[in-house]
Amino acid sequence: MSIAIYTLTSELHDEQAVSAMTKEFLDSLPFDYELRGAGYSDYGSHALDLIYVRTGGTEGIFRRLLPSLRQQSSSPFLLLTSGKSNSLAASMEILSFLQQNDLQGEIIHGRPEYIAQRVTLLARVGEARRRLHGIRLGIIGEPSDWLISSTFDTDRVRDLLGIELVKIPMQELLALTAHHSPLIDTLRTVVQQNRLQGFTLRCFDLLTAIHDTGCLALAQLNAEGIVAGCEGDVPAMLTMAVTQALTGYTGFQANPATIDPETGETLFAHCTIPLNMVERYELDTHFESGIGVAVRGYMKEGPVTVFKLSGDLSRHFVAEGRLVRNQAKPDLCRTQQVIQLDDPQQAAYFLQRPIGNHHIIVPGHHRQAIDALFEGL
Repeated sequence: MSIAIYTLTSELHDEQAVSAMTKEFLDSLPFDYELRGAGYSDYGSHALDLIYVRTGGTEGIFRRLLPSLRQQSSSPFLLLTSGKSNSLAASMEILSFLQQNDLQGEIIHGRPEYIAQRVTLLARVGEARRRLHGIRLGIIGEPSDWLISSTFDTDRVRDLLGIELVKIPMQELLALTAHHSPLIDTLRTVVQQNRLQGFTLRCFDLLTAIHDTGCLALAQLNAEGIVAGCEGDVPAMLTMAVTQALTGYTGFQANPATIDPETGETLFAHCTIPLNMVERYELDTHFESGIGVAVRGYMKEGPVTVFKLSGDLSRHFVAEGRLVRNQAKPDLCRTQQVIQLDDPQQAAYFLQRPIGNHHIIVPGHHRQAIDALFEGL
């Protein structure tokens, strides 16, 4: 992750004194960065761009720079300050000015350890945004008929995340199945022909069309880094793309089967899971139909994050918890995970204001990074 630091300095201050102060402050920061100085020509080209407000009296300089900075980057403005030479006061005036003009920003100030923690988190988020910008995600067939609330806004997805949604007729896939076997090869061909980084598939149509499922193919493709979602669920696919950009895993697309609203223990299940997320797996039939092949995966017990994004990007839900056990009951979708939410009160979300039924589960705790990514949208 590349972190660049640009500087703002008033001409009224003695440069020699300011330089000594700058060296002392920057040397105290325990992370790697490029010091770009007062030249902003490549501003916006890094995972994270920080504006180090070195002194007071810099508010007018920033206002003059602002039009060109906005052309170079749409990210929130991050104002780094040591607090010396009235730099914090100037940063507060600048941030207030930004907010008056409906622009996002933040002052990064505090102990070096806090600054490093915040900068590292924001750099991770910035890198995720860079990975998402410009990707193409396919919608193969229409969303499944039962996904009546899982709508999406193509324009907002493109404008806010830089993701292009591409509609691909189901017939295009089915026509290719006559020439490519197994199904995973057909899907790879669709990905290549449409220059996709991922897709969601109206997979239940395969049960009648080719008497098979997409469960194993999706499990393999997700493990290869291609976002591969089920049932034509676009919000779930977008959630998986964001999850992959932040964590490297696309995540387990599943729906709650049972919830204990008092303890927060929730059982999630689905018939496929990325093979790179499990310690071992078994093959079984698809649960609802008894047709084809489904995947029963066993993920390592431990910390997890449950995440879902709405299709218009107006809402997201994120909860941290712990995978306490995998199970293999015959009356459920084949991969089954019992997750204990860290905050039992969050179980009420599923019963009172859910974002559809599918949610994405990924190893590790990532709430801070997910929340930070959407703070600037």
